[in-house]
Order: sequence, then structure tokens, then C-alpha cells
Amino acid sequence: MVENIKLSEREPESNSFKDYINLIRNNIIPIVLISLTGLVVAIIYAIKAPDIYKSSTVLKISKPQGNILDSPLIPEMQDFGSDRLVANEIEVLKSYTVRENVAKALTEDYKNANRKSLFKLILSREADKTKNGGSPVQSIANLADMLSKKVSIEQKRGLDIVEISVESPSAYEASVIANEYAKAYKDFSLRNSRLKLTQVKEFLADQRKEKQNDLLKAEENLRQYQQAGGIVALDEQSKALIDQLSKFDADKHAAEIELIVSEKNLSKYRDELKKQDPRLADYLESFVAEPYIKALQEQIAEQEIQKSIALSGSNNNASRVDKRVLADYDAKINSLKIQVEQKKAVYKAGILASSPEEVKQLTKSVMEEEIKSQGARASLQKLNSIVGSYEKKFNSLPSSIIEYARKERERAALEKLYLVVEEKYQEAMVNEQSEPGNVLIIDYGRIAETPSKPNRPLIVLIGLILGVGMGVGFAFVRNYFDNTIKTPEDIERRNINVLAWIPKIEGLGPGGNKELEFIVAKKPDSIPAEAYRALRTRVQFSKFDNDGIKTILVTSSAPSEGKTTSAINLAGSFAQANKKTIIIDCDLRKPRLHNLFKAERYPGFTDYVFGEVEFEQIIRKSNVNNLYYSTAGTIPPNPSELLGSSHFDDFLNRLKSEFDMIIVDSPPIIAVTDSEILSRKVDASILVVSAETTEADLMTKSIELLRHEANTFIGVLLNNFSYRAGYGSYYKYYYYYSRPSDGQKRLKGVSKNRVLGE
Repeated sequence: MVENIKLSEREPESNSFKDYINLIRNNIIPIVLISLTGLVVAIIYAIKAPDIYKSSTVLKISKPQGNILDSPLIPEMQDFGSDRLVANEIEVLKSYTVRENVAKALTEDYKNANRKSLFKLILSREADKTKNGGSPVQSIANLADMLSKKVSIEQKRGLDIVEISVESPSAYEASVIANEYAKAYKDFSLRNSRLKLTQVKEFLADQRKEKQNDLLKAEENLRQYQQAGGIVALDEQSKALIDQLSKFDADKHAAEIELIVSEKNLSKYRDELKKQDPRLADYLESFVAEPYIKALQEQIAEQEIQKSIALSGSNNNASRVDKRVLADYDAKINSLKIQVEQKKAVYKAGILASSPEEVKQLTKSVMEEEIKSQGARASLQKLNSIVGSYEKKFNSLPSSIIEYARKERERAALEKLYLVVEEKYQEAMVNEQSEPGNVLIIDYGRIAETPSKPNRPLIVLIGLILGVGMGVGFAFVRNYFDNTIKTPEDIERRNINVLAWIPKIEGLGPGGNKELEFIVAKKPDSIPAEAYRALRTRVQFSKFDNDGIKTILVTSSAPSEGKTTSAINLAGSFAQANKKTIIIDCDLRKPRLHNLFKAERYPGFTDYVFGEVEFEQIIRKSNVNNLYYSTAGTIPPNPSELLGSSHFDDFLNRLKSEFDMIIVDSPPIIAVTDSEILSRKVDASILVVSAETTEADLMTKSIELLRHEANTFIGVLLNNFSYRAGYGSYYKYYYYYSRPSDGQKRLKGVSKNRVLGE
């Protein structure tokens, strides 16, 4: 007797590689279909996908070096701030301002283009044309938004190289956008680099125009004074005084202009430095305000003024002593400037030691402009003093010539000042134009000859891979949620005895030959017939008591699992073993035994139990030797009560006295209680499980119902087992018992039963 063990006691075994292979083989059809679907979709997409062309512009971004007149001949060998600089510039490239400039340029390019059909991305959609006043080109805002999506900006790793890439259905349009983007960014960067120089140039241009007008006005006043009968000439002493006064007056105005320019630059540098490091900006202001620096600047201004006085008093016949005096002034001025530079070097060493590269450059600019501004302020103070002393001498001239001298002085001073301003203006223009910027376009975007996208072979390959992956995934998901019994191992893992497994009967499916259902009689040499004979052997040896097994109940968990087919073939195999066997159709819900034997259902055993017919009338002989059957007969309204009655027990006892084996076909045990009642009246109960149909939970529940106090349950019969679908280890066993070529069965005794039943 089978030992009553808890069905959930054994732990489920882990899946092996062989199990996965079998899983794939069992689902090969859906896997192939899903894979082909993925492949077809990928092919259709690859065919219909539009060609996308790519064009790239390559830029080199370097640190601003100032204008070429101020740049060193040998640049620094190392630049540790370049990575951060390039990262900042990439953000500038992505800014709305640059994209807006590109959008404006693209709009102009479209207007000037001869072949407008070459543009695709910049054109408006039909829905947007009304918003744009019917213009075929998108609005500037929409174009700027489109550029943020279609333009890719990347830095080459470890290099100061930036690549601007554009993708478009038009190769020409892609190159135009890439080039316009590079040009717009270069112009934007150049304008920012020249901003300080441009401001200085514009200021000097205004001063130049103003001083020119003042000079013309002074010359006109002098001419009108002379025509009115005033003095037309001055003596040498007065003329020399006026020349000296006008020179110093012009120098004073030039110093004022230089101070204004220096303060403009200094204000800009200070604002930038305060954003970077406010404490450093305050520290630099304290450096310039140091008394020692101020004293040096005042001494330099003093020596330069003295030199100017010496030059104003000399002439072409100056002696060698005058040249030695000028050289002495130059030596003193250079010595004082060296002391200032030494002091600056000390401050630079302390300030710039741990500052970032950008802060270092900004700090140097602030320091230079601070020194320049302080020097201009000191020179202006000295010149004011000199001009004041000369004005006293000028006012001491005779009253008869003072008016003429004043007009001549004004003209001469304005002339000298205009020449100084003109010189500085020309210098500012050269500096502005010589500012190279920090952007160099290395490669302009070219019109691509072949599309960069789509990669059609790759799309097809990916589609195939995804299709296969989805197919295999479907198989695994299906298997995960599929709780049906598939193999004998699925039953054995639950500590349930497997009596045998019956392969699918070929030709028995829907629309097939119904006679093949009684396979042991129709094809006794077939593989399923051999499997039923193996079942017969296992049933005979399942109990070893004195009484043995005489009555066998065949039931299932649910309908259409093959219990009737299994019952009739089991009965036939016993009959072929020379045992007088009868099969009773106790499925009083949907009886079908009479259909298999092509007989009438009435009279049946129910009619005998009710006493309406004689016993001999319900026992019918089949075409198979030793095999008898009894149909259901009249279906009673209460089948469960009938099967549980003493009359049915008497009927069953009489059958035991006349037959060697009694096979009872019953309804599904889950649906009704008939099978549970019958299991208490028989010697053995067999549960038929259909492979890939019966759910494991239903099977477990059915076995629990059969394992009552009598415990007649002896094992499970796995029906419709498709060993060819993927279970090669079973197939080779069954192949051994396949139909022989010489009409002889190649059986080897016990191994037959062991292979087919275990």
C-alpha cells in the first residue's frame, strides 16, 4: 500500500539546463512565430525608415590670450583650466542666445536659397503655418527649441576639441545648420572677447570727434581774431611759454582720458573678480592703497614731469649735458618701476598660489589696471600743478598780447590733445581687430554622401534578437504561470506515485478516428498499447496482501482528461492477460462507455439495481476475448445516493464473484462526490492526469480526497504525455518498443515494465 505522506513535504527541485532546453523545445512554435514577427516588423521599419544624414563641425576652444600685440611669443606649456573652460563654453553653446542667433541665420539662409526643397527641419508644420503668418519657416522660438533637440555638442575626451553634430533628413540642411551653429558661436565668443576693447575704442572715438571739433573751433577763433586786426605774431619768449603751457595742458587732458579708460576697465575687472572671489577683490584694493606703492607712483610721476619739462626746454641744438640729464631721468624712472614690479611680484606670489586659472588671469588684469590707474592719477596731479604754475607766468604777459596768446594756447593745446587722442584711437582699433578670440573652426560641416541612419542591417539584426528574446521570454513567462502537469517529474516532486505515462495516441485528435481510443484492441503493438500493459503490471504489483486488487476505480480531476479511455484500455489489457474483466460505466453524469462499444445505454447497471432487469441483461460481451462491459443505463436523479446504497454494494459483490477484474469508470472527483464514494468501495483508485491540461493544484486536491481512511489510492496515470515534444530521454525508451520491421516485438522482459512504467 502506498504510504500516506504529505504532498508538500518534498522541496521542489531546481531546474537544470536540460529543463530549459525542453522548455524551449516545447514552445518552439510560439517562439518561432514571435521571432518571425519581430523580424518582419524590423524589416518593415528598416525599409520605411527615412534616411538621416549627419554633418559635424569641429571647433578648438582655447583660453583667451588677449590681442596678438600683447600675446607672448611662447605660450604656456600647461593649461590646467582648459577642461573647466571647455565645459563652460559647451554650456554657452547650448544657451538660448546662441540658438536664437543660429535660428535667425537659418531663416536668412532659407530666404536666399535657390533650392528651398533642400530644407526639412526648419520648415513649419501645416498646423503652425497660421501661427507664423503663413511662413514656410518655423518661428525663431520654435527653431531654437528644435536646435536644442537636433544638435549634439560633445567634447573630445582629454582635448580642447568640441564637435557640433546635426542630423537631418537633408544632407545639405545638416551641413548648413552645423556651419551656422559654429559661426554663430564664434561670433558670440569674439564679441565677448572684444567687449572691453570695443568699449575703449568707442569712448576714444567720441573723444576724438569732440577734440577735433574743439580744435577746429579754436583755429577758427584765432583766424577771426587775426582778421579783426589783433596781434598776428608773438615774441620768442611768449611763443615758448605758450608752447610749453599748451604741451602740459594737452598732457593733462591726455592723462584725464587715460584715467577714464583705465577706470572703465578696472570697474569691469573688479565686478568680474567680485563674482569669483569678493575677498580677493578687497585684498587687491588694499594693495594699491598701500603708502609704499603710492609713494613710488608719485615719484615716477614726478620724474616723468621733470623729464617733460627738460624736453620742453631743449631744442635741436641741445648739448651733450642735456642728453645726460634725460638719460638720468630715464634711469631713475626705470629704477622706480622695477621697485613697483618687485612689490607686485610679492603680492602675486601670495595671491595666485592656490587660485584657479581663471581667477589668476583676472587678478593679474585687476592688478595691472590698478597700477595704471594710480599712475595716471598721480601724473594728473603733478600736471595740474605744473599747468597752474605756467598759467601764472602766462597771466603775467603784457595785456596787449594776452588775448592772442590765450587763443593760440587753446589752439596748440587742442592740437596736441587731438593728436594724442587720435594715436590712442588708432591703437585701440588695432587692438580690437587683432583680438583673435578663443574659437578656431577646424572642420566645417560637409554634405554627407551616405546616410548615417538608419543602420538597416543592424535594425534587422536587433529585430531578430528582440523577437527571439521576446519569444523565449514568452515561453518562460508562460511556463511560470502555467501550473499544469507536464512530465512525470512534476508529479514525483510532490511525493506522488506515478504508475505509468501514456503517450498521445496518434490519429485520435479532433476529427480523427474514434476507434483508436480503444488502442489496446485496435493497435496492440503500438507504443500506447505497450504503455497500458505496463500500467497493468504496475497495478498488479501495487499491493502485496492476500486479497490483491480486484476492483479498480479510474477517475480524474476534471473532464476531458482521458479517464474513460484509460479505463477501457486498462480493462482491455487485463483481458488480454487472460483475466475475465468487466468495465462498469459509473459516470452517471455524462456516460459514454456505450458509445465506445457502439451499444445502447439501456439497459444498464442502474436498471438492475432498481430491479427492472435481470443481471444477465446488463452484462455484455465485447469483441475482445475475456472483456465484458456494463453501461450506465437509466440516469437516476440522485446518482450519489444510488452509488452509496447497499443495492450497489450487492451488485458489486456479485461482479466480484463472477469476474477476475472489475474496472469502474467514474465522473471527475472534483466536480461531484460520486468518485469519492466509489473509492471507498474498491480495492484501488487511480487518478488520471492529462499532461499540459491538469493543474497541479487540482491534482493535489483530488489525491487528498482519495486518501481517506480506506486509502485505496495507488498512484497517478499521466495521460497524453507528448514525449516527442522535447523529452528526449523518454522518447528513446519508447522508440525501443516501436513497431518492429519483422513483425516481432523486441521486448526484454522486466526492462519493458520498468521503462514504460517508471
